[in-house]
Amino acid sequence: MLEGFKKLGISDNIRVALAKKGFEEPTPIQKKVIPLLLRSKKGLIGRAQTGTGKTAAFGIPLVERLFSQGVVQALILTPTRELALQVAEEINSLRHKKALRIAAIYGGQSMELQLQRLQRGVDIVVGTPGRIKDHLKRGTLDLSQVKYVILDEADEMLNMGFIEDVEEIISFTPPQKQMLLFSATIPPRILSLAKKYMPDFELVEIDRETPTTTLAEQIYFEVTEADKMEALCRIVDSEPDFYGLVFCRTKVDVDILVRRLSDRGYEVDGLHGDISQHQRERILNRFRRRRIKILVATDVAARGIDINSLTHVINYSLPQEPERYVHRIGRTGRAGKEGIAITFVTPREYCNLLIIQKVAKANIRREKIPTIADILLNKQKRIERAVSEIIEKGGFEEYLDFANQIIKEKDPQVVLASFIKYTLGDELSSRNYRDIREVSVDKKGTARLFVARGRQDGMNFRSLSKMIREVSGVEERKIRDIRIFERFSFISVPFAEAELILHAFKKKNLSKRPLVSRARQKNVSRKR
Repeated sequence: MLEGFKKLGISDNIRVALAKKGFEEPTPIQKKVIPLLLRSKKGLIGRAQTGTGKTAAFGIPLVERLFSQGVVQALILTPTRELALQVAEEINSLRHKKALRIAAIYGGQSMELQLQRLQRGVDIVVGTPGRIKDHLKRGTLDLSQVKYVILDEADEMLNMGFIEDVEEIISFTPPQKQMLLFSATIPPRILSLAKKYMPDFELVEIDRETPTTTLAEQIYFEVTEADKMEALCRIVDSEPDFYGLVFCRTKVDVDILVRRLSDRGYEVDGLHGDISQHQRERILNRFRRRRIKILVATDVAARGIDINSLTHVINYSLPQEPERYVHRIGRTGRAGKEGIAITFVTPREYCNLLIIQKVAKANIRREKIPTIADILLNKQKRIERAVSEIIEKGGFEEYLDFANQIIKEKDPQVVLASFIKYTLGDELSSRNYRDIREVSVDKKGTARLFVARGRQDGMNFRSLSKMIREVSGVEERKIRDIRIFERFSFISVPFAEAELILHAFKKKNLSKRPLVSRARQKNVSRKR
């Protein structure tokens, strides 16, 4: 059973838990991290994106090496309460029959409830820096027996301003402990933190060129803003077992989309920053049990959602950063299961899609939105299959007399058609859908860019091309019609490369004013 995990040194008990969770083979980071943690006490830095299986990479060794003692032996710090809950639930599901107590400690939950859990004795604490500090100040959390300190998504804690809190918390733990740090990126501040507390550590990272979403089929639809809702409904209705996460940009967008979908009869709910923790846990519990099939969320609210069986992730609103695209679609195609990532792109957003494809190294292909005829045909086929299964299994005999009574002296075909209209007429009606306007974007053409550097800055043809290539990655052969003046320059590049250059220089922020900006654009057209 699960020979890949057995070779890593995982016990039968844990492998039973992994099998129940649907694990098949260890992910790359699990293959590298698990053996190190099982056999070594050195510190570890793991560079890994969301969706790579990093929680199980450190959670499995913890469960293997710890035994219940009624004192906190492992402390896991996360930047958000959502991630704290997800990590605690994941580790709890890995222990199987092993007696270990795991508690999630975070803001927004009853302090009294947390005090009761800590008083009963906890082996592993997963928490956010703010609430952990509260308990330390109260004297209600004892970290003097901690053997492991794990910082999960350390770069996010840095971005959210928690690093000083983290260092203060670490000061409450004993010197002799094993520290583990997991992060999607390793900025200098994180590296200095690691060196301060882990003088001897291993650096483990999955191949940066290896996509973290290889099991996710990635497609996009060109659609107007007004037709997004209709397109989403067609996608959901085309899939008999749709179970997906839909991303919107703002909480207002989430509320509007949830209301519109609910009005059309879909099982849906939403998550955003104004949702209380109690409501969030209730909604996620319903989603995990598939009481709702569609969950609409903002990026922030979706942090920490880790459900392996999602069939779809839909970018209803295009993410503003390529990194967010990777985080979003990393939630499908997990645990050896395939998934589909769909992105809606309006004509004015096409340039942003190009940036995402380049920066995220994503192969996103264009597809056409399912037609009304296609959807109705799929529904008819599903009904036909369901009827065939009933015929094969039997159990319909009690209705035969009623059926004979209905078809007596009537054409059976007419009777069946009438019965379909009576029971399924609304579902199979084309009136449930409206037409969607066809949208296309002309992807050819060039753009003229203004560069705030000229001869007085030492610019010439070669140095300007080199600067553009080093910052943006655009090949020098694609940079044409270079005009260098005393204080500024102009270049022409293909439309797609122009967007990449603008994005790269904006992110680089080399000067107070834009170093490269759009001068004018030509030969770019949009068709509706």
